[in-house]
Amino acid sequence: MPKSTQKELNKENLLNQGVAFFMEQGYHGTGLQEILDAVNVPKGSFYNYFGSKEDFGAEVIQHYIDPFIVKLSTHLSKTDVDALSAIKRYFDDLIAELEKNQFKGGCLLGNLMGEIGSTNDVCQESLQSAVRRYRDLLQSGLAQAQQQGTIRSDKSPEAMADLLINTWQGALLRMQIEKSSLPVKQCCQDLLDDYFKA
Repeated sequence: MPKSTQKELNKENLLNQGVAFFMEQGYHGTGLQEILDAVNVPKGSFYNYFGSKEDFGAEVIQHYIDPFIVKLSTHLSKTDVDALSAIKRYFDDLIAELEKNQFKGGCLLGNLMGEIGSTNDVCQESLQSAVRRYRDLLQSGLAQAQQQGTIRSDKSPEAMADLLINTWQGALLRMQIEKSSLPVKQCCQDLLDDYFKA
């Protein structure tokens, strides 16, 4: 295998393990050595991929949010449904996945916001960027839904996207302690089927 490809593969594996360990143990509870051991990368090699644990954390955050952005984009790009229905289907998929995983983990972004959000500048900036990217895509979908006449037009798409993200994050925390999808389902029903509706 060419060196650059092996290096890219190692980096991808490190980021995947970072997501898994941070979800399970948190940022502070995860040592670099256990991540390196999990992917068979020598300790000294870590700095060939990342400048520091903080830089690694920042990249893990972006690596984590990327599939959610791809999944939401895919739903919004489907031509057989309106934008509001696409957003609902996206959240239905997330809820089904949470139920399948028995409500473990929640959202890495929310977990890290609580753990290191205001104490680690590098990761804080990455969290802000990830939330902004996600919010902007939701905002775009909600703007499309406004143009289609399916949601209210007296609130800005940005304000509704922020409300949806903030409420969803709180519902995910309640879901974890209650071991039930009811909080996240209620979040989606109250906002997407009621408060946002035209």
